[in-house]
Amino acid sequence: MRHGARMRPSCLADRVAAQGRENFREDESVSVKDQIRPAVEGSLGALGLLVEDVAVTPAGRRRLVRIWIDRVVDDSGPDTTTPTEPLSLDEVADATRAVSAALDESDAMGEQPYTLEVTSPGVDRPLTAPHHFRRNIGRLVTLTPTEGEAVTGRLVRAGADGLTLEVPASAKVPGRTEELAYAAVSRAMVQVEFSRPTTDSGAAADAATDREP
Repeated sequence: MRHGARMRPSCLADRVAAQGRENFREDESVSVKDQIRPAVEGSLGALGLLVEDVAVTPAGRRRLVRIWIDRVVDDSGPDTTTPTEPLSLDEVADATRAVSAALDESDAMGEQPYTLEVTSPGVDRPLTAPHHFRRNIGRLVTLTPTEGEAVTGRLVRAGADGLTLEVPASAKVPGRTEELAYAAVSRAMVQVEFSRPTTDSGAAADAATDREP
């Protein structure tokens, strides 16, 4: 296991297609994706979670529906200077049950078969919103500014409009603190640290369950 990276617990749920339905077509994914988010947001919100992203892709005669979730963090609240605990296996399992039930109660997926995967974001997903930075306080982050060269440092503060990065000293440059507005950042990625300890709640193993209506 890579230290410093989240293990992303997932739950799979299969549905059986009604007879006579054709295979899923790529151009259907847009409308289905747009219906999924509002169908599940209420159930996840009750658990203190939100939908980060939704993807629907064809997989033979089925569709693979991936829903990325995370904790609700207030983008406009006071500055965040302490780490946010990653989602645990139990929390993702609870979210998966809530999402599965919400989709069953809605007509977002129709009768075509699909496999549902609910997971938390990994370090490979860019930080694109203030709450993404707030959740990653304490992590090593590489920022590419809109002007100038990329810089890597420890994220120590995230606020409504900007962040603070502690940049370590190098052979020729002393350590420094950089204050950047989000508007001045074109790309931000969390870096995997192999020596960084992993909390128990962030090291959950995968879980899977199969369903048929």
